[in-house]
Amino acid sequence: MKVGYYPGCSLTGTGKEYDLSLRKVASLLGMELEELNDWSCCGATSAHATNHLLSVALPARNLIIAKHQLLNEVAAPCAACYNRLVSASTEIKTDSAAEREIMELLGDTPANDINIINIVELFEKIGKENIASKVKVDLKGIKAACYYGCLLVRPPKLTNFDDAENPVSMEELIKAVGAEPVEWNYKVECCGGSHSIAHKEIVVDLSKKIIDDAKLHGADVIIVACPMCHSNLDMRQRAIKKEFPGRDDMPVLYLTEFIGLAMGLKPKELGLNLHMIETKSLLDKAEIKG
Repeated sequence: MKVGYYPGCSLTGTGKEYDLSLRKVASLLGMELEELNDWSCCGATSAHATNHLLSVALPARNLIIAKHQLLNEVAAPCAACYNRLVSASTEIKTDSAAEREIMELLGDTPANDINIINIVELFEKIGKENIASKVKVDLKGIKAACYYGCLLVRPPKLTNFDDAENPVSMEELIKAVGAEPVEWNYKVECCGGSHSIAHKEIVVDLSKKIIDDAKLHGADVIIVACPMCHSNLDMRQRAIKKEFPGRDDMPVLYLTEFIGLAMGLKPKELGLNLHMIETKSLLDKAEIKG
């Protein structure tokens, strides 16, 4: 099974463990990822706030690359990239003026039938039964808080993926590998996104609320599908602890890393050693050795 693969900037930089774990897990599940040749930044998270045409043209360029590679389906693991690719594709297909502008600027337009999928949809395409059949590590007793954030399920008219207020698709994948998803209140609340640099205090406050609610509902780990969400929830825990001493750390894993652990891949193979917050508490509870 083959699907186009748009890694985006974060998966080749600050979120490289996301790319690493996805490639390893996809290989074990029989999924071939064909990376887009000479892909470029999709414009997330700032282009749409500064120049509308640029915000459409940047993702459109990557979708045109997919078209020339004869790929009718592209997986974008980063929730922000996924959102921008879907938004651009929809606008070009439904707005003739936008289509003309992109044609004039880029000399081509994306294919009308291009299907853009996020990381959860990619795993659903692989199949929960296939994933469950590859499980080698017993994760029974591990409680996971699935965090969707803002961009994976919103706006619903564009993403058309799961329920925008109470999504459950990630929880089904967690169940497939034998762990227990928790019911909690902050699964689609904002972590502060790209405010992490300019308004650190906002991100610290929002991330604390998300982490505290996950802990309140008994989670051992927070599972994410976005490099920015991972960066905020993982990296900003140090700042939270400075302001609120004595707190326990909360491991934050990409969905790909968690599934990889269940499939018997070693923590270092999946990039868990690259996290800011130690994952030892989770690995010890799951009796996984590094």
